[in-house]
Amino acid sequence: MVKALRQKYVHDHSLSPAEKRIAEQQEVRVDVFESLAAEEASHDIKFRTLSWQKATLLLFGEYVCLAILALPWSFSVLGWVAGCFVLLGNGLICWYTSYVLWQWCMRHPEARDICDIAATLFPRFPRVAYELTAVMLLLNNIFLIGFHVFTGAKILNTLSDSGACTVVFEVVTAIIGVLVSIPRTLKHVSIMSVVSATCMGIAILLSLIYSGIEANPLYGYSGNFPIAGPVSTQAGLPSPAPGFVNGLNAVLNITFLWVGQILYPSFIAEMRRPEDFPKALAALTGLEFVLFFVVSIVGYYYLGQYATAPLMGSFLEPWQRKSAFAFVLVPTVVIGAIYSNVASKYVFKRVLGSSRHAHSHSVVGWGVWIGIVVAVWAIAFVLGNVIPSMGDFLSIMSAAFDSFFGFIFWAVAYFHINRGKLFARPIRTAFTVANIVIFCFGFFMLGPGLYTSIEAIILDYSGDVRQPFTCATNSI
Repeated sequence: MVKALRQKYVHDHSLSPAEKRIAEQQEVRVDVFESLAAEEASHDIKFRTLSWQKATLLLFGEYVCLAILALPWSFSVLGWVAGCFVLLGNGLICWYTSYVLWQWCMRHPEARDICDIAATLFPRFPRVAYELTAVMLLLNNIFLIGFHVFTGAKILNTLSDSGACTVVFEVVTAIIGVLVSIPRTLKHVSIMSVVSATCMGIAILLSLIYSGIEANPLYGYSGNFPIAGPVSTQAGLPSPAPGFVNGLNAVLNITFLWVGQILYPSFIAEMRRPEDFPKALAALTGLEFVLFFVVSIVGYYYLGQYATAPLMGSFLEPWQRKSAFAFVLVPTVVIGAIYSNVASKYVFKRVLGSSRHAHSHSVVGWGVWIGIVVAVWAIAFVLGNVIPSMGDFLSIMSAAFDSFFGFIFWAVAYFHINRGKLFARPIRTAFTVANIVIFCFGFFMLGPGLYTSIEAIILDYSGDVRQPFTCATNSI
């Protein structure tokens, strides 16, 4: 529509005043992005190179991860109705908030990452907002990389029947992660993202096939088969009821899977035509809906109350677990590299600023970049060892940070964009009410969500936990 308005404005100037204003604003924004891309023409390393198709692949590669195979477990806690409602509702909300994020980025082409966005969202104290968001960005990404270090060791332990110390496998995973993270632009990472999504797709397909063909599951969190009875599913909440802590953790697990907006500003900043981002977002959301619902429905139908997170932990035969889990190794490293790229690029920008080393193949530029990447993975390696239950800590990170990056920030952006006309028309009023609900949901995640995450950690630590830097296996 905007493109048509711009063409009409250029050719015959027959627009209404409102249409003319929209066209002129869009023309200015596009010109700004084109100017920013033109500035890189003489640079050795060019960042604004992503097409919307490659952005889609990059984003999809981020979402096609091991956490998808935990969806059947969430459904085993919530039942069919609540599980489908939470999955569908979160998907629609995250698509909408991501669209608002793009609108805000188009108004602020100078923003290169989520920290720059935070500074523009809170203009009364931009420096404080920037620095606090920077801390959240780094913690969120490094904890997620730590989770992937932990997961890499779990995969290698499973494949080798615990053939080496867990800490050795974590070192191996971290070294591979550093090597994959060396490219400085997301364009190069997008190529690896295709391979990652393909491998994870094979792992998902094998897991669903094995779920359907095995005689019965091996075990679930309620005990070995058939202690919890024959495999069954529930339309409503299972009996006995899961309780507030388990129920909300299942919701957080689904929410964590949908929320990825922390990386979106970095992707938009590296697109050739940022105005095409809605195309990538629409394609991504459609792919996610199909994938998430298929995994949830098939996995829960065949495993029922015995579904584990990930679901291959329920498989009866070791060869099933190994053959499915083997393909997860590639996405484990590549997704870790994506989060490493964003975190490292933020630190890199703070260290080198706008100097020539930031965009040239100089010894200083590459030396600083590699040093930062190694440091990020080294910290993640420590976290992957020190924290014995990364799943619980991912829940607490989701509650603490995804509440802002997935919900609160974009409700605030909507209020800024529509200031003075929040209740101008019935449709605008409906959207305003919806954004108030989104804003409140973000704080609900931050409050009760943190509470349930901490309660789950306390419960896990009351039992046996793996000691840090140990040879004890973490295989499934």
